[in-house]
Amino acid sequence: MKNKTLLSVLATVLVMAITGGCAGKQAPGQDGEATASGTKWIELDGIKALWIKDNEGTRMMQAELFAEDAPQGLIDSLGLQDGIPASVSTFLVESGGIKILFDTGLGTPGSGLLKALGEEGISPDSIKYIYLTHFHGDHIGGMLKNDSAVFPNAQVYASGIEYDAWMNMPAEENALVVKTMEAYKDNLHLFEFGDTLPGNVVAVDAVGHTPGHTAFQAGRLLVIGDLVHGAALQLEYLEICASYDMDKEQAVKTRIRLLQYAKDSGLTMAGMHLPEPAFR
Repeated sequence: MKNKTLLSVLATVLVMAITGGCAGKQAPGQDGEATASGTKWIELDGIKALWIKDNEGTRMMQAELFAEDAPQGLIDSLGLQDGIPASVSTFLVESGGIKILFDTGLGTPGSGLLKALGEEGISPDSIKYIYLTHFHGDHIGGMLKNDSAVFPNAQVYASGIEYDAWMNMPAEENALVVKTMEAYKDNLHLFEFGDTLPGNVVAVDAVGHTPGHTAFQAGRLLVIGDLVHGAALQLEYLEICASYDMDKEQAVKTRIRLLQYAKDSGLTMAGMHLPEPAFR
């Protein structure tokens, strides 16, 4: 990785700040209790957010996913030999008078998204807005069932950069994306970073993990997508990337920038792979 030494120094400085700030303490407004089925509500100055656990059982990120940047000695010293606690999460956010679903999880038979929505009295037909952080399968997989739209009335918002990048990938890499975008083509909206979307949600540049990876800010809530895959490792060593990151150098810069922004702004982060319940 280019400039790794400089990034390591910057990361070390930021970690010292983060562990005393939003990443090291329970964030303000986290007044709900996580349920046994894998949900938790929080409220932040009028913004309500529901964490939904989509994965079955316990989710661990294997240390091998970070092997290029994290030597085994470091993994051992942190006691992470058996994996790094994580989750596959989605979030339902009430902002500006509307409900927005951020990502849709895996879409496997054991996925928890639809069950959790049902427990809240929310049917798939009633979901009016879906905002996508990026196009990996554990984020868009829940949008289709038997090649049909699970959320037929949803207006889908995605980064134009992300859309163009995936549409230009080889067919063997983007088959799910093409099929999903086709199913929602009449309700698909492409945004630019900095745009304010319905619900007063701002699309934030979070590129690196994927070409158009997006974070979203609603008031004091920052949905960070896959900014962090293994918190117990990466929040100690921000320069370490998972193999999933498509542009590792940019992913590190983005991680440093957004974590600093969250700390400086007093934001609560909602991460799709933070350990459950996935607020920090």
